[in-house]
Amino acid sequence: MWSLRLRMWLLLTALFGIIYAVVVVIGRNVLHVGDFGFYIILSFVMMFIQYMLGPKIVEWTMRVKYIKKEENPQLFRMVEGLAVKANIPMPRVGIAQIALPNAFAFGRGIRDGRVCVTEGILRLLNEEELKAVLGHELSHLKNRDVLTITLLSVIPMILYRIAWQFLFYGRRRDDRGGNGVLIGVAAFLFYFITNLLVLYASRIREYFADKGSVELGNKPSALASSLYKLAYGAARTSKDSLKEVEGLKAFFVNDPSQALNEIKELSQLDLDKSGTIDANELRYLKEKKVSLNFGDRLMETLSTHPNVLKRIKRLSEYNA
Repeated sequence: MWSLRLRMWLLLTALFGIIYAVVVVIGRNVLHVGDFGFYIILSFVMMFIQYMLGPKIVEWTMRVKYIKKEENPQLFRMVEGLAVKANIPMPRVGIAQIALPNAFAFGRGIRDGRVCVTEGILRLLNEEELKAVLGHELSHLKNRDVLTITLLSVIPMILYRIAWQFLFYGRRRDDRGGNGVLIGVAAFLFYFITNLLVLYASRIREYFADKGSVELGNKPSALASSLYKLAYGAARTSKDSLKEVEGLKAFFVNDPSQALNEIKELSQLDLDKSGTIDANELRYLKEKKVSLNFGDRLMETLSTHPNVLKRIKRLSEYNA
């Protein structure tokens, strides 16, 4: 766990170091500071709007219906018990009226937390597996992941604005147009790099949430089994249903768009072909070396979630 924390701190340092360096270079070499300042302010305004309106957009897109305790006592009881263990305020509980099996957490802060499951996941997982997934989502709330990713995502946004400004407008306003173009190219390069770093940060937070679920008392094998089932469930979901939630997949427990690529690897974990992963199968995986081919590594680099096989391998390290 300490290695994940170290990676996150190094990542945060690198991201804010990049944006600081860009600001210093532009401040020293460009006279049109006013234009630059406008785009910085615009980026933060866009981030604030995203932060404030984000929950409503998620609710509308995912067709979320918030429930009361009497409407689904079992689901409500599980969330309530996990919230007490996590020592966070009780989040609102919702059911997303979509077939894709998954779960997600969102909100403006820890006191505005919302935990939702889809209709599809309620039909797919048993109680133990569902509780492990809910523990993962409550860990996101406890770790304030929504705020972290929102703040980090503004860095590529700022760099994109800078690149656009200097590549397409800098030469018109500056006799030293060559310098403006170079700054624009450099900003676009750093935009691409920081975007990859933000995706990396998103993948790290998934490992933290997996660990958090185990710390809340859920079995590693239950979470591993749920990831296995969710991948198969997503692979069986229609393409139209997947497109419907494409823009919000970062909120999910796993990346449903990668499911078809992952099920071939995951099928090797279910030794008894029961459709689940038990503690013995997880112990077996612990002794095996997991390596991804180039295509899988590339897909993971461009994804908000780690490769599911790698996640389950890490869960095996927590398995008693």
